[in-house]
Amino acid sequence: MIRENVRKALPGGLGLAVFIPHALLAGVVAAWTITLASPWLVLAALLWLGVAVTLLFGFFMVNPNEARVLQLFGAYQGSVREPGLRWANPFYSKRRVSLRVVSFESGKLKVNDLDGNPIEIASIVVWKVIDSAQASFEVGAYAEYVRVQSEAAIRNLASRYPYDGHDDEKISLRANVAEVSEHLKKEIEERVHLAGVEIVEARISHLAYAPEIAQAMLQRQQASAIIAARSRIVDGAVGMVEMALKRLAHNNVVELDNERKAAMVSNLLVVLCGERATQPVVNTGTIYQ
Repeated sequence: MIRENVRKALPGGLGLAVFIPHALLAGVVAAWTITLASPWLVLAALLWLGVAVTLLFGFFMVNPNEARVLQLFGAYQGSVREPGLRWANPFYSKRRVSLRVVSFESGKLKVNDLDGNPIEIASIVVWKVIDSAQASFEVGAYAEYVRVQSEAAIRNLASRYPYDGHDDEKISLRANVAEVSEHLKKEIEERVHLAGVEIVEARISHLAYAPEIAQAMLQRQQASAIIAARSRIVDGAVGMVEMALKRLAHNNVVELDNERKAAMVSNLLVVLCGERATQPVVNTGTIYQ
């Protein structure tokens, strides 16, 4: 695997101060030798001028948050990161690689969640290049590589979690956005590490049931929510009734036989579990005949 080798390049200002006067002097000498009509002097002067002009092709510009990858006849020679006008061997090829932070939003992908329900999911991925050599030589087109691998990671993530879950201990795509986004970021990082890319952030931007089952799943979701809520209400009501009976007995407020306890439990459960406000009823009789 090719790793980035950061190298220094000659400052461009110093190169201009040296090579431009050199090229001008070579041009003057070449013009002067032509008037002498000496073929050897003319050839030497033209070669000097050619070398001077060739050296001028070694200048290149490095912008902020950018790297220039240097190659000599296909061999990697290093990367220049220091911004400004620089000079290097004119025979080096100088490929530009952006180190800026880039973001994109994936398309809406239709996948099946852990429960087999078809859903639509999309995400926003923020990334940047941290190794210009890997980005240049380890993959074909690193930007497209990141996009394709991100979509593959999103598909895999969606199949590992249910769309919705009413169990607090179970992670779901809709209820646990932070945890799911962190898992998505780690999975994308594992896939694009080869390209010298760092994932800054990854988060879900769109999540919905597929249109063909959206209505049915909405009804199912509502029914599941009602069942879960009722179950919690009943658990709480039973606990409150149990606490009320214990405190009545502990404080010697009233002694209740089994039949009166059953009636009290029934009344308390109706009050605590009912959907509507209860109406008080004054009992002037007795439950015994």
